[in-house]
Amino acid sequence: MAHPMTLTEKILAAHARGLTRPWVQAGDLLRVRVDWTIASELAWNGMDRTYQELGRPQLHDPERFYLAIDHTVDEVTLANDAKTQKLVRLSREFAKESGTRHFYDANETILHTKFYRDLVRPGDVVLGADSHTSSHGGMGAFAIGLGGADVTVAMVLGESWIEVPEAISVELEGDLPFGLTGKDVILRVLGLLKRNTAAMERSVEYRGSAARGFSTDVRFTIANMTAELGGLNGIFEPDETVAAWLASRKTHRDGARFFRADDDAQYVARFPIDLSQLEPQVAKYYSPDNVQGVTAFAGQPLDGVFIGACTTTEEELILGALVLEQAFAGAAPVPPQKKRLVVPGDREIERRLRERGLLAAYERAGFRVGPPGCAMCLGVASERAGKGENWLSSQNRNFPNRMGEGSLAWLASAATVAASARTMTITDPRPMIEKIDRDRFRRFLDRASTVAPEIRREEPTVEVVKPRGSGMRARWSIAPPIVRGRVQRFGDNIDTDAIIPGEFCHLTSLSDLGDRCFTHVRPEFVGRVREGRNVVVAEEGWGSGSSREQAVLALKGAGVRVVIARSYAFIHKRNLVNEALPYLVVKDDELYALTKESDELSVDLATGTVTHVASGKTFRALPPSPIVQALQEEGGIVAAIRHHGTDVFGALTR
Repeated sequence: MAHPMTLTEKILAAHARGLTRPWVQAGDLLRVRVDWTIASELAWNGMDRTYQELGRPQLHDPERFYLAIDHTVDEVTLANDAKTQKLVRLSREFAKESGTRHFYDANETILHTKFYRDLVRPGDVVLGADSHTSSHGGMGAFAIGLGGADVTVAMVLGESWIEVPEAISVELEGDLPFGLTGKDVILRVLGLLKRNTAAMERSVEYRGSAARGFSTDVRFTIANMTAELGGLNGIFEPDETVAAWLASRKTHRDGARFFRADDDAQYVARFPIDLSQLEPQVAKYYSPDNVQGVTAFAGQPLDGVFIGACTTTEEELILGALVLEQAFAGAAPVPPQKKRLVVPGDREIERRLRERGLLAAYERAGFRVGPPGCAMCLGVASERAGKGENWLSSQNRNFPNRMGEGSLAWLASAATVAASARTMTITDPRPMIEKIDRDRFRRFLDRASTVAPEIRREEPTVEVVKPRGSGMRARWSIAPPIVRGRVQRFGDNIDTDAIIPGEFCHLTSLSDLGDRCFTHVRPEFVGRVREGRNVVVAEEGWGSGSSREQAVLALKGAGVRVVIARSYAFIHKRNLVNEALPYLVVKDDELYALTKESDELSVDLATGTVTHVASGKTFRALPPSPIVQALQEEGGIVAAIRHHGTDVFGALTR
């Protein structure tokens, strides 16, 4: 009898190598084939370091690596900023050296926008050096963000490893009111489920009658911000809507696999959410789950408005323009405003908006139109919010300093941002949405008469081999085995933006990165580490947010010797392993109640034992998985490849 599988499990089973049974389940350690690896110039800066350490080998398939220059670039930085110029030069040189087919130069596209629209297919496995790689689950792919080292290795070898995640089902029901978007839906999910809780390190499968009616753009935004939930991946079942999108492409239309979860698939939890009465949602700083309906924040004064970043799709940009038409109807054109910015995600989207007169609606409302790129979302290009400034943005993160040092970011849909531009206060867009001609809106989407092609459901073809004896040693083994130091104490959900702000991710040396560790939110951190407070003790969700491996390198460069927490973001945990910085998962509440700032701990990394020196009490960490044990013993991913060669994942997963 077949074992029931979730959608994620079916994709992983189809890509697994060396399975000993024709199905997978949560907790299985898999060696998997990878269809695509993707990265930006900011990620490539770190990836180049790993690539150099590996000897700059040939890519597994130069047609299946995708590189876009988008995070740090606009006309100003390209012309004047030496850091940006270096990052761009490194990416251009690598693209030429490697023969990468899918290379997109500065301000042509945002990393995820073109890849989603033109290349990814249902059933693909995609590893990206960016946490919002989860976006591509909107097309029915298994897509996850990882650190640059993991992605570089997959780019070279064409494979990686994964522990099959547990899954939750978010069951979206009811008719989503017209004019509400994927941003409103995912903000509502975040408000209900909260960050790094039910979704933490799990697959989030979006199901239900409402989900089946969503456009591919709506699905993209929801999958994109699954990263903010703490999910490993977000995914929608591919269906006729996805098939219709694939049929509209010029290339990469074939080879899609239309898997679906079994009716009796095992989910840790199911979360029904009714969307029929949903109002536009707004997230207040400093967390994307600090969410209420727009009426709760109506009238909040704003210093600036931004519509753009990877999470803002063509559909949202169109809706924002139509809202602006209503908001500024009868008003005189507004001259370009420094603090009103719209950034389409791709040159093709920009062209389509221009031809349809929709960019003109933004310009009449005083918006400047920027070239495709991450722009204000990351606060590292030339467009930044000032200290103490309140900005309403359609981006996906509002952590401290995210849009610029000292900035205050509020999150909402493009429609809500557009509605708020008239008075520069947070404004409910629904009175303007009600006046929009719905047929005209659909015509702008080119979906008014789309005929969905017939699709064929399928089951994964699974390679099964005879079981072999394990070569793994089920024990702890890390050198040096004993770490003794004093504590720096942290709470929940410490994100990688806090550990190393994006403006310093161009740095490459450990010492330089270490000097900037926690520079904005805890500037005393580095000095205290170097005085002996070199043990980090945190709570839930350590290392959440961006995939940047520079966060781990900054901790190492500062002199941190071990991190102890209740739980870790999946990507950050992989980065800790790859860069050989010891970490322990300790669930015992007493440790966290007992351990205060500057307390001394003795950590036995060989046994996973933590001793609180003053009290003499000891606590045990959860043992790591066998493959993590093996990588720790090897000294990280590069050392493991040097030892085992191209069969590294075969050796580590046996």
